[in-house]
Amino acid sequence: MDEHDTPDEQAVLRSTTALHGDDGDISRARRLAAGFLIRSQDEDGLPVSRPAVDLIRLVVTELVTDARKHAPGPATMELRITDGMMEIGVWDVDPVLPVARAADAGRLGQHGLEIVMAVAHSSEARRESAGKRVTVRIPLADDPGEALPGHRSL
Repeated sequence: MDEHDTPDEQAVLRSTTALHGDDGDISRARRLAAGFLIRSQDEDGLPVSRPAVDLIRLVVTELVTDARKHAPGPATMELRITDGMMEIGVWDVDPVLPVARAADAGRLGQHGLEIVMAVAHSSEARRESAGKRVTVRIPLADDPGEALPGHRSL
């Protein structure tokens, strides 16, 4: 569900999605994030670059994959746009905070958090009363003039 904050507050576009721990969560989360960006551009005129969309899809994939892998069960993904940034928050039931492993070119897999930290403007992981939330911020426009093909740009 998308909502706008009251006029007295900073304009924030928001979408929250329940993830049920099934096999379709990852691809559904990617589609929802891309659709949210397209709607934000079409309906609100926000500039969104193609590289930003690709990075956001990658980050959503990694965060939701980690939630499924390390905390099977329910999770939520919250998308927020504010100050030219997409904030992606994924909550899951496991209270253990993720830790990036040391770089190792010979290691197969388990590079997701390293990748997320490398492409994010900022990231945070914190425990909550139940579980944890990992939040990542990605700039929406590398070049404000570069919009998604076929969509309006400012």
